[in-house]
Amino acid sequence: MAILKVARLGNPVLRAPAPEVPVADIARADFQRLVDDMVVTMREYDGVGLAAVQVHESLQVAVLEVAENPRYPGKGAVPLSILVNPIIAPLGDETEEDWEGCLSIPEIRGLVPRYKRLRVTALDRDGKELDFVAEGFHARVIQHEVDHLRGHVYLDRMPDLSTLTYLTELARYGANR
Repeated sequence: MAILKVARLGNPVLRAPAPEVPVADIARADFQRLVDDMVVTMREYDGVGLAAVQVHESLQVAVLEVAENPRYPGKGAVPLSILVNPIIAPLGDETEEDWEGCLSIPEIRGLVPRYKRLRVTALDRDGKELDFVAEGFHARVIQHEVDHLRGHVYLDRMPDLSTLTYLTELARYGANR
C-alpha cells in the first residue's frame, strides 16, 4: 500500500466531475489497490474522508472513517466506509453550519452549511448495494466527499467567506469570532 499525492486547490482534477466506476471494474486488482491506497492516505493525513479525485483519479469513489481524529475532535465515530458511485438525497430541509477543512486546501477552515440528514445509495468495495441514512457529522463528511466527485470544494458552499481562517488562528481565537 502506498501514500498517494493529494491534489491541492487549483489542480483541474478537483474541478472536473468524475465519471462513474463501471461495476465490472470494482473487482479489478488495480481498483482494489486504489481503494487501499486511499484509506492509507486518508489516515496518514488525519482525514475523515477522501475522494478519488483528490488523489488524481477521476473516478466516483470515496473513503471515509471517523474515529478519534485530531483535526475533528469530539465528532461521532463512523466505521470505515467505501462509497462507489454514491447518490445522496437530503431528508428534509434542515441544515446546520459547522467548521470544515479539506486535505486539498490544507490548514484552512470555514463555516459551511450542510443538510443534517441524508439518504445514501452507493456500492461498496465489493460491488454490493448500500442504502442507508446518515446524520450529523457523518452526513457532513459524505456531502463533502460527494461534492468532490461532482467537481466542487467546500468553499463553493460557503455563504460567507469571512469565516475562512487558518487552523492556528482558529485555535488561538476560537470559533466565536
